[in-house]
Formats: sequence, C-alpha cells, structure tokens
Amino acid sequence: MSTISTQLRNFKEPTKDQLTHVFFSIPEVPPVPPKDTEKRGSGDIENMEINAILSFGAQEVEDSYAGKLHLLPPYLAFSSLDRKSVKFTLPLSTVRRVERLNARAGVYALSLSTWHGMKIIVQLTSLRPTADLFCSLLREALKAELQRGQMKAVKGFVKTCYSEGLVSLSGISDNEREDGSLITETKEGCPPPETEFHGGLGLQFKFPGDPKKLREASKIKLWTTYLKNHGRNLTLLRYPQCTRLVQVGLPNRLRGEMWETLSGSIYLRFSNPGLYDQLLLDIRGTNSTSFEDIEKDLHRSLPEYAGYQADEGISALRRVLQAYSHRNPEVGYCQAMNILAAAILIYMSEEQAFWLLEVLCDRLLPGYYSPTMHGTLLDQRVFESLVTRCLPMISDHFQAVDVQLSVASLPWFLSLYINSMPMVFAFRIADCFFCMGPKVLFQVGKAILKINGEKLLQIQDDGGFLNLMREYFASLGDSAHPESADPRTRAITRFQELLLISFREFAVISDETILSERRKYRNEIVNSIESFSKRSAVRNLKTLARFTKEQAGFIYDALYKAMCEVPPPPAAAPPPSLLTTADGNQEKAETRIGIPTFHVFLSEILTWARSEKIVINGFQQRIDREVAEHELIDRLFYFWDTSCKGSLSFQDLVSGLDGVMFNDLMENIEWFFNLHDKNKDGYLTKDEVLTLSESFLFIFRHEIGDAYLGAVSKFMTNAFEYGDSLLPQHTDSKTGAAEPREIGHNQPYLNLATFRMVVLADEVLESFFETDLSASFRLEPVPDLELPPASSGFLGDLWSNIATQDNRKMFNRLSDELGKTIGKHQVIYRPTIGRFTKLEEPTARESLISPQTKTTSSGSSLDTVVVSSSPSTLDTSSIHDGGPLSGSVFSPMPHLKAVNAAFMERTPFAIDDAGDDDDDSDLDMVHGEDDDRVLDEVDAFLEAHDSGLTEADKEMAKDLLNAEPVK
Repeated sequence: MSTISTQLRNFKEPTKDQLTHVFFSIPEVPPVPPKDTEKRGSGDIENMEINAILSFGAQEVEDSYAGKLHLLPPYLAFSSLDRKSVKFTLPLSTVRRVERLNARAGVYALSLSTWHGMKIIVQLTSLRPTADLFCSLLREALKAELQRGQMKAVKGFVKTCYSEGLVSLSGISDNEREDGSLITETKEGCPPPETEFHGGLGLQFKFPGDPKKLREASKIKLWTTYLKNHGRNLTLLRYPQCTRLVQVGLPNRLRGEMWETLSGSIYLRFSNPGLYDQLLLDIRGTNSTSFEDIEKDLHRSLPEYAGYQADEGISALRRVLQAYSHRNPEVGYCQAMNILAAAILIYMSEEQAFWLLEVLCDRLLPGYYSPTMHGTLLDQRVFESLVTRCLPMISDHFQAVDVQLSVASLPWFLSLYINSMPMVFAFRIADCFFCMGPKVLFQVGKAILKINGEKLLQIQDDGGFLNLMREYFASLGDSAHPESADPRTRAITRFQELLLISFREFAVISDETILSERRKYRNEIVNSIESFSKRSAVRNLKTLARFTKEQAGFIYDALYKAMCEVPPPPAAAPPPSLLTTADGNQEKAETRIGIPTFHVFLSEILTWARSEKIVINGFQQRIDREVAEHELIDRLFYFWDTSCKGSLSFQDLVSGLDGVMFNDLMENIEWFFNLHDKNKDGYLTKDEVLTLSESFLFIFRHEIGDAYLGAVSKFMTNAFEYGDSLLPQHTDSKTGAAEPREIGHNQPYLNLATFRMVVLADEVLESFFETDLSASFRLEPVPDLELPPASSGFLGDLWSNIATQDNRKMFNRLSDELGKTIGKHQVIYRPTIGRFTKLEEPTARESLISPQTKTTSSGSSLDTVVVSSSPSTLDTSSIHDGGPLSGSVFSPMPHLKAVNAAFMERTPFAIDDAGDDDDDSDLDMVHGEDDDRVLDEVDAFLEAHDSGLTEADKEMAKDLLNAEPVK
C-alpha cells in the first residue's frame, strides 16, 4: 500500500491580499458562487487601503500613529508605518457608530465607536476623492453586516469571554483562587457558581506553576487597566504596551482568551457558531485511521499534568483532535498535534482549542502537521541557514563532529518548546508566538544556541547535544548571574536572559526574513521529500515481480508525472465495514488513478500510446508530443484492473507491466489474445477479431511504408479463412457442397491456437510479437518536473509571467502559421516501431528537447532520435531511486527519526507543579514593589517606540479629540 501525493507541487506563493490577511490574523473568506447572490454579504465588497492617522478617543492615554487603514470586509484593520507598534483588527459588526468630524479645512476625519464604548478617531490623509470612495465602501460593508445579522450576535458572543467579567467588576474573582482556577467547594445548600465564559482544564485541575512566583495578581491588575482603555476580545487595540505585557507574561486566567484574540482564531469562532458541536455529532459512531492514531497518543500527551490523568481531560483531548481530523481529512492527524492540543486545552475550552488548532495548522505553521511534514522540514533548513549565518563557529563545529542540529531543534518547533522545557516557561514563549508570529521560534532557538555556545563547542555527538539541552532547560528558573553582588542582577533568571537575547540580539530576524529563506530552500526540500516518498513507495510494493528497484523507480517517476499533469480524483471512502481487514485493523489508504491519468502515464513509457511529431516551420524545429486516445488503451486499463475497482494502484501498474515486458514470442501472442478476449472464454468473436485488427492499425498508424498495413490486411484475410475452416460444416441442399455453418458476430469464433497460427504465418507480425511489442515499453529516466519558481525580484517575476506554457503554445501556433504562409511548414510523425523504414528523420533543436542515446532496431538502418520530454521546459537531470544525496541536499530521514524519539517521553519539571505555598516572605504581592517592577519593564519598553508623527501632526490629532461631528 502506498500513498502518492502531488500536493507539494501545487504550492503557490501567497498573494499580496493573502499576506495582508495573515498579517492581520483575518480568516480567508470563501468565494460565494454566483447562484447564491442572496447569501452574499460584505465579503464581495471591494477591499481598499488608505493612508491614515490613528488617534485614541481617550485623552492622554496613547499617542497618535501614522499608518494605513485597511477595509477587508467584513473587517476593518489598521497598522502603523513600522507594522509593529500599533495594530488592530475590528469585525465590522462591532462598529456601532461612524461619524465624520467637523475639523479644520482640508482635514478628513472619522470617529468610530465600538461595541465596548471606545472612540477611535481616524484622519484620512489621502486625496479627497480617495477618502470619499473609502467612506462609501465602508458604508456598504456596514450595511451588509447589518443585513447578515452579525451585529446581533456580538452581545451573546462576548459573554463567553472572561475579559468581559474582569473589566465589568462583576465579582468573578470571588469564586477564583489566586492562580485563576475556580473554587468548586461551596457551603451546604448553596449551588455551585455558574459561569458563561469559556475556560480550560486549569479551572478544575489548577494551572501549572506557583501563582505567587508568577506574579499573577500584578499581571491581572495591569491587564485589567489595559483592557478597560484599549478594548478586549473582538475589539482589542494592540498598542506597544500590549506587546510588552505579553512578553512579561499573560495571567493564567486570561491566557486562553488572549491566545485566540492574538492569533485570530476568535474570528473563526465568532463567524462559525455551533460548528464544533455539529462536528461532534457528525463523528459520533464513525471510525478512521486518524482516530486510531489519536487513541494511541492520548495517554502520551502531557501525562504529568493532573488533567490528563483523569477521564475529563482525555475525553476533551479526544474530541478536539477527532473533530479537527474530520474537518480536515487531507491533514487528518499528525504526531505532535496531541502535545499542542493538550497544552492549549489547559487554558481554553474545547471549542476555543479546536479553532486555535485550525489556525495553528493552516496559517501560523503551514505544512508542519501534514503527512509529509514539509513545513517542519523547510523551517529546519531555514533555521540551519540562519545559524550558519549568525553563529558560524557552532555551525562549523556541528559539521566537523557530524551533529545534526535538527535532532534537538525539530521537536522545539513542532511542539512550540512545550515538550522540551518546563511548561511555565514554554507557555511564555507561546504567548510571544501568538502575538508576534513564527519568527519567535527562530529567535528563541538561536538565543538558546548562543547562550550555550561554549559548551556546544565541546560536544562530540548527538547524545551530548541532547543532554546539554536537557540540562539547560531544567535550569531555566535558576539565576543567570548567581555570583553577582547586585541583588537585582541575581534576580534575573536564565529564562529572562533567554527572552532578552531573543528579542534584542536577534530582532533582525523578521517575518520577511523567514519568508525569503523559505522561498530559497523550498524546492530543495520538495525534491528531498519526493525522493524519500519514491523510495518508500518502491519499498512498500508487495512484489517487484521481475523488475529491479531502479526500474520500479522509473515506473514511479512516470506515474508521478502523470498525476501532476492530470491529478486523479479524490476517491470516496467506502463504508467502514469494507475497510476492515481480517485482523480487525483498518485498511491503509492508497493512491489509485483513473483512465485520464492512465493515458498520460502510458504515454510516458509506451511508444504507441503517444504521437510524436517533428515540426519544422522555418523559424524553429521542435518535437510535439500528444497523448493518444484509443479504445486499446482503455482496454489495457481494465485488463490491468484485476481487482475490478475502476482504478489502478502503483502495484497494479507494476504487475501489469511485468506481464508484457519480459515475454517471449508465444507469451506475447497469448497476452495480446487475452487482452481482446472480453469474456475470457478462450475464444475471440468476429467482432473481437475486427477490434484486434483495429488495434494493430492503431499501433502501426505512424509506420512509414506498406509493410505493416499489408500485414494487417493479410492477418484479417487469414483469420477469417482459418476461422471459417474450423467451424462445423454442413451440406448445402441445393449444391451439395460442404460449407461452414453461419454463426453470430458475438459467438465464439477464433481460439488461441488458431490466432497463434495466423500470426506466425506473417513475418512482420511474428517479428512484432517477438521483439517489438515488449521493446515498445521503455522504462527511461523521466526529466525532473519544474517546481513553481521562487520570487526573484521584478525581472524574475516579469520573466516567469512571460515564459508560461500558454505563451509558448501561442508562439508555436504563430510560427506554424507563418511557416505555412511561406511554404516551409512540415510535420513528420515519428514511427513507434520503425523497423522497415529508411527515412532519416531530422534532429530536433537541442534547446527544446532532451536528446538521448540513438538506438537502432534490429534489421533497420534508421538512427532514431528518442526524446522523452515534451516541448515544455523541463529539467533534464535524471531521478535515480535510492541514489545517495550530496552533502548539501537536505534529507528528511534524521528529522523524522528525531520526532519519534523526542515525543516518546517528556521530561517532568518540578517547577510546573501548581503551587499552594502560603509563604510569601520573599514576595510582596500587595500593590507596591512588585507592581512597580513590572511597570518599570513596561515603561522601559515604551520609551523605544516612536509614533512616526511630527509635532504638528500630534497637535492636529489632539485637536481632533475635541472635534464635533458634522451636523
């Protein structure tokens, strides 16, 4: 069983609009079919961006910032000029009022009131017509949201968010412990408190870490103040203070909501109410291979946490993973998903965790949790490149002692460091990851290597590398400078040192850097994965028959190329009862192709399954290849479909080719006879004899001369003559002569022995079955397929847009028409057998084809140029199965082994235990010294941010705060 995927070939560079959606954490809006015009909402309104200056309605709260305002229906978004200081994404359904302000002459300003009572002032700094157009589109988008009824849904949705109760001072803290978990014990006769807001397993089983050491009370105070002034959940405004507070660490009780807000999964939950519950109903009573894999990993998901030692935690984890695999069957379930889901379920409800998992797998970490794990392997290659560039001594030492960096770094990236370091620290990194994006993984990884640089230069093998990293992670809570005389310096932990180095020394690693490096190494990774998949597919064959592994690799290459050109349709899953094997295990899925893909596959390896013509028009000389269409090829498809599934697997193709490529004369005659014996009764009917003759004519259609045409004519004459002679004889009552009895066209007529005698009576057909039939199946290296080109600047993009396949065809048609006009157009079809022709064919231009060794059939004086590539520009380097990869080629094997080893066992850390210690002699949790420490960090961070405005712009922004709406 083998699964062959061409998904990596379908990758396309994200467009500008897609990158904008990713930057603002906005889910892609699926296109609405033209028939469903009544269901259309704001998604079909044109997107637009405009220069603007953002001011906050509350005076003296925040500075004004210049940037761009984006209308991305059904969302309104803003980003500052540096794209990191200020950013917000507002669903239009949360905008309650929009007014134009009566400001100075020439100033075009809008006042937006949000659901949570915030007043946002936006000064549009573009030309007046542009500002008018933007306001018109904004008005249409708001009307569309009102018609959809989304504005009514906001009230019920925000009640599920913890921040609502936190800011409204409703007394929710009365039933909470210091770490944010709920107090379930109640007095006799008092019902347990009911909460509408969502929460995770930590509410019941407590959150990891000691709340006093984590300064939970101070963090809650700071976040309460920020959320009151800057909005919350759906209307959160992300100013510099927000980023700094995230880096200081999110409070346990607020962490789940902030994760979904910062990542954008809250918008998916808001726009898809009830979908998660419906998925749970759909999967009830069903089973799949993904479900079986999930069951195996459930009890290996953070087993040290109390919630996963109880049925409540295991059941919640099972439901989330099964719902995701059911909604995304192409991804299904991948190893390490259980670690992520188990971690986020500590802080989030099942529905929240489900949508966050979708954002993680689809947008934040694309390809990380796919069957090929191509995203993980690509980022490991990028990480190695960045280490070589920034830490060359460590990189050179690792190469010298043959230490694989990915042995340790791949689990870091796959589990967001959750499986490698204590949870209390890993969740701090996850906070920054959801706020700042995937670049955090690279920044933290390089900081770890730099901090341990001296010790890393002493290791000699992978084991020493892993042990050093394990020791370092276990000491993250220790002082980074234990010998210092300054108590403030001694108080700095190794984890604080790690974050400081990550975000200061490696701040140069930006999202643009990661995207650029991914483009650079994507093709290398794709080729490496495809080579590994090819070896796996050949290794998983039940039998190679008489083929060598190299020949089976050639068959795989031809099949893969055909699947890229004509993708097979996705097969519908049969009922579960039909998928169960004798031992009770579910049958593994395998890739099967239909007739259209089979036609292309056969044209790659069979000479008479394609038409090759040499075109000469006076301007160019080229070889065009066309896939032949004939009933014989369809007949061959069903002949090889021995399981009667209407499709062929890789094993079916190998077995089918084995049945013809190694035959001798008599075996080939029998094979061709059985191919046309439809009911397998050992006889050909008269209609089948005619069909067989048509098959001969199709195979010999491009042969030059009359030899083959005469052979087919002679075959038909002899076949009917010999066939009639073997029929029962009867005497004509009138003439008294013995004549063969008349039979129907569908009655048995010609048996194998007679057919063999007819074939051997003709020298041409005998020669065809003896050597030419088997020789027409040619297993040759298939040229490497072109991958989508990486973006290489303006000129590279311009050339890639010009040199397309459609443009090449258009140029060929134009040159052909010009050649016909001047009388120099000539087309020569290449013979598929070529035994009896002496016509010397011209050699095609070397730039358009891939010339191969000239071969001469026995008995022929013709030198034929065998070309296996089409006119499209294909790389002519051969693909060799099982060939050793060069040192510069990235191999996925060590990484896959690292995953299996890293996720089998997770080191327990004592610091993750929920702390109930009442001894607070070293920590002052009263409003005072501890709050001042956290605020000092925040203030120091804010001083480094500039709004990008001049003093005059700031004065103008202040004036707008007091401006009145236009009457």
